[in-house]
Amino acid sequence: MRIGEVSQITGVSRDALRLYDRLGLISSIRRNNGYRDYSEITPQLVIMIKLAQSLGFTLAEIAPEMHAIAKQGLGSEEVARLLATKLKDVDARISGLKTTRDELAKMIQHACPILAR
Repeated sequence: MRIGEVSQITGVSRDALRLYDRLGLISSIRRNNGYRDYSEITPQLVIMIKLAQSLGFTLAEIAPEMHAIAKQGLGSEEVARLLATKLKDVDARISGLKTTRDELAKMIQHACPILAR
């Protein structure tokens, strides 16, 4: 399967696919004519990458898991573990943002004489 086909199926640009290939998230075989040839499973892998990104995972976080998927697949327990770890990270960021918001609100009240009344 050529890069254009993968791009059309997944809606991911050719440049992004080349980046994924370069990072080892997906793999291709170079033909004598220089074209990349991707396996039939590549569109599914690309869709998984995009889903993971939409859930807040970075490409660096995704890379080890994509290698595991390519070798043996990824079971539901592993997926649940990854999602639970990401959820803890998101909860920590939300908590930090709430603290920042509260501090900003306090500063507004003290910095603005009209609101301090």
